[in-house]
Amino acid sequence: MNEETSPSASEETDKKSVDSTADPTADSTADAACEESGDNVATVPSRRGPLFWAWTVLSVVLGVFAGVGTFTFGYGKGASYLSNNPQTCANCHVMQEHFDTWQQSSHHHVATCNDCHTPHDVIGKWVTKADNGFFHSAAFTLQDYHDPIQIKPRNRIITQNACMDCHQDVVHALLPVPTDSQDAKSQEVLSCVHCHASVGHAFRPYSTGSRRE
Repeated sequence: MNEETSPSASEETDKKSVDSTADPTADSTADAACEESGDNVATVPSRRGPLFWAWTVLSVVLGVFAGVGTFTFGYGKGASYLSNNPQTCANCHVMQEHFDTWQQSSHHHVATCNDCHTPHDVIGKWVTKADNGFFHSAAFTLQDYHDPIQIKPRNRIITQNACMDCHQDVVHALLPVPTDSQDAKSQEVLSCVHCHASVGHAFRPYSTGSRRE
């Protein structure tokens, strides 16, 4: 009974040969799949070329600068320098005496630091604040500054112009006559603080090196 129902080995071989010939695309599909999985993987170019590493290094450098800059801005109370609060100037201990003498001055109730030490136009004000902020931060961080601090020639001109702008109704008669090439403010005049040394910072001790200018 078993011999009648069991297919012979020759019959199974014939069946496999028939199946393979019945689908002639089977072998070609299998071969194509093998070629695709093998050859294509081997020929895919590496994506980590010089450009990849250049972008990686650049990203790391920018990340470090951004992190250090953010930390420094927060630690140094950078946002306070965007305000008009005179107390901000005393963030640096070297400025504490100047803040204290300003509080004792006759201009304490009418003028802040920005009113005297920055131009009165918007662009000039922020350019000056950025310029002074950068160089002051670098000098104080590196401890590379004259003690007591001294005003720079450029800022001395700004302060002089601020005096003449606020008191133009009084000083206009004292200014030189404008010429075709120069206006009155640009011509050399006696510094206002030469006579009014304490209007902005009163009772400055001579031990700090402060003097009439």
